[in-house]
Amino acid sequence: MGHADRSRELAGLLQLLHRARDAISAEQLGFIIVNESQQLLPYRQAALWREGTLRHVAALSGLAELDPTAPYMQWLSRLFRHLAATPAADGSKPDSLRVDTHALPPALAEEWQSWLPAHALWLRLGEQGACLLVRDIPWNDYECKLAEELAHGYGHALLRFAPRHNWREQAGQWLRPGRKQRRVLLVLLLLACMPIRLSVLARGEVTPQDPVLLRAPLSGVIDRIQVQPNQQVKAGDALFDLDATALAGQFAMAAGERDAAQESFRASAQLAVTDDKGKLAMAQDRARLEEKSIAAEYTGLELQRLHVTAPSAGVVVFSDRNDWQGKAVTLGEKVMTLADPAHVELAAWLPAAEAINVAPGDKITLYPNASPTESYDAEITRVAYKAEAVENGLLAYRLQARFVNGSTPRLGQMGTARVYGNWVPLIYYALRRPLTAARQWLGW
Repeated sequence: MGHADRSRELAGLLQLLHRARDAISAEQLGFIIVNESQQLLPYRQAALWREGTLRHVAALSGLAELDPTAPYMQWLSRLFRHLAATPAADGSKPDSLRVDTHALPPALAEEWQSWLPAHALWLRLGEQGACLLVRDIPWNDYECKLAEELAHGYGHALLRFAPRHNWREQAGQWLRPGRKQRRVLLVLLLLACMPIRLSVLARGEVTPQDPVLLRAPLSGVIDRIQVQPNQQVKAGDALFDLDATALAGQFAMAAGERDAAQESFRASAQLAVTDDKGKLAMAQDRARLEEKSIAAEYTGLELQRLHVTAPSAGVVVFSDRNDWQGKAVTLGEKVMTLADPAHVELAAWLPAAEAINVAPGDKITLYPNASPTESYDAEITRVAYKAEAVENGLLAYRLQARFVNGSTPRLGQMGTARVYGNWVPLIYYALRRPLTAARQWLGW
């Protein structure tokens, strides 16, 4: 074949592809495929097959209107279905196929001579369908390659007129009974029934177990904090002092009144030796001395209580020294906590909106914020039956748990706690929150 012939074929190919791209409807494009393709590839008859929801013969060469009930149309439909399912030699889907009438099923091969010439070329038009070209002489390799290139352009042009499936049609295709749908439904059913441990997330904090609360012994002003936050102390170490100015003045006054009462009692005792009337005055002075002595002793004891020491060894837990120094406190107000670092527990606040059924003995795991690679397992020991307000005004149930497996995190460490409940199906785990929100919104 000469160079001029190849140039004419290339020009014809480009012209057909240009015509296909300019088609304004699927019918016009079908007419171009089955009729005008003869400008590039000589054939006697051509047929266009469209894939989609309704698989059908869309166009025939030389015919303007088609009758789907005609025997020829019925036979062509069976032929296209068979060729579309025929694999290549390597098992893949071929782009073109030179039809061997001897390899067809008997039902198709018997009627071939009645409808079509001996040699046929089947072309795949992408996912949009296929085209069949038939003639009396065999198809050579060059013509097959040229036809494949033309079919590729036709398939791309057919994409413009492919039906746009909405979600209802797609759902209908998936729900249409079939082996694939039954398998998918079985897999989804097994996944929905797969047991999974119900769990929710809660805010967690490592708190001391059986802490000693150090409270203000008297009403007054904190004069000095002797320790730092989280400092290790021993029994008897100084912790904090209250301002002793007012109480020291009261003690000095009480001590002076006691000394004056003692001097008066001494003079009355000397007078009572020589004067009987002095005995009555001595008894009154003795009672007054006892009263003043008790007042001075009590004030002295109160003065000593202003100096607070550690009752046992441990770690003092409080916010900041500057927050307490100079602060007025009342009798019994908590100032700091004395805790044993070796005896800690987990406190978690389970949001009331996400509460699940938990009981003592259930598992809970702490994931500290400061140690993203570590986790600590614990076992719930106490569950609050009433929700209380926590940060941001949210209601939460307080959970307390003891650490197990010998793991003990640092006191005061905070993080996220995963609270585990009962085993439930996966479908319940996935729909628990949406169903809860729906019930709250619908009121049932």
